[in-house]
Amino acid sequence: MNPEKIINQIEIIDSRIVELLNQRMEKIVIAKKFSEENGLAAGCGEVSDSVFHRAHSLLDDDFLKCIYEKIAGQSSAIGSRDLKIMAFQGEHGAYSEMASKTWNDKFVPIPCGEFSDVFSGVENGLYDYGIVPVENTLGGIVSEVNDLMIHTKLYVVGAVEIPISHCLLVYPGTDHREIREVYSHPQALAQCRRFIERNKLRPVNYFDTAGAAKMVAEKNKENVAAISSKLAAEIYNLEIIKESIEDYEVNRTRFLVLSRHENEGNGDKCSIVFSTAHKAGTLFNVLEKFASESINLTRIESIPSQMGNYAFFLDFMGASDDEKIKRVLEEVKRIVDDFRMIGCYEERKVK
Repeated sequence: MNPEKIINQIEIIDSRIVELLNQRMEKIVIAKKFSEENGLAAGCGEVSDSVFHRAHSLLDDDFLKCIYEKIAGQSSAIGSRDLKIMAFQGEHGAYSEMASKTWNDKFVPIPCGEFSDVFSGVENGLYDYGIVPVENTLGGIVSEVNDLMIHTKLYVVGAVEIPISHCLLVYPGTDHREIREVYSHPQALAQCRRFIERNKLRPVNYFDTAGAAKMVAEKNKENVAAISSKLAAEIYNLEIIKESIEDYEVNRTRFLVLSRHENEGNGDKCSIVFSTAHKAGTLFNVLEKFASESINLTRIESIPSQMGNYAFFLDFMGASDDEKIKRVLEEVKRIVDDFRMIGCYEERKVK
């Protein structure tokens, strides 16, 4: 093992230490939500004596105690702040986290394993908000998210559309000529298909783009690469071989911000979901109501809800307190079944 490789490993370990400390602080923020006291739940800000008994012999006890006094102090300081939590699916460095920071960089982004965990966590009050991708210009709709939207009682309180730029990431010091496999989410692999084929790489599906980057860093994989974000490269201390490797220049994803409570403001866009009876012309009649009032529809999607039935998502421009919007929605309610106003909100588009 050469000295350069050892230095790279030390940098990776340092990155993991910071990551673990951040995870601890995230747990502090969550724990506070379930504490009845004006601070942290008992024991969350303190360090158990058992930690020191399990310490490696190279570490001096006074050194460890000094470190953990600082950690406990930082935990208490963070726990005393009124922080809002924004849950997202994936690991830190995911595009959903980038969307969260774009929407509100004061929120604490918390990773979840599945989209369903985001929805259930917000529904149960574990998280204040959730952010989920709903559609991509290349990959189309995110089916799982749309299916969850049919059954949830959560409201959409915001939306943000961001450009997606994929990077080829490797373990520091990796010779790009030795790369044989590339790991990433299936959609990211599909969006970079020409680049992958041109460089004779074997695509390997992974549950998350940022998760793939984390795996490459933690397992010291020097003959593989990950397709992920620039943020993931920074978090996991990976080297960027090439940026913007997607096949098409226009690659954008739209994300929805979820909450248990309706948006307090009027917003400039509304979303509804409904189903229709098995009767010819029902959907046409709905669309005609919007057209007659010159209301601009920005999204129409049909999603299977039950055997033989479909739910329809409609997004349109306008505010919920606009008399014209109120009038159209009252007429639509008389035509359709299971009508629900998902929300009226502000949408931002990042160039």
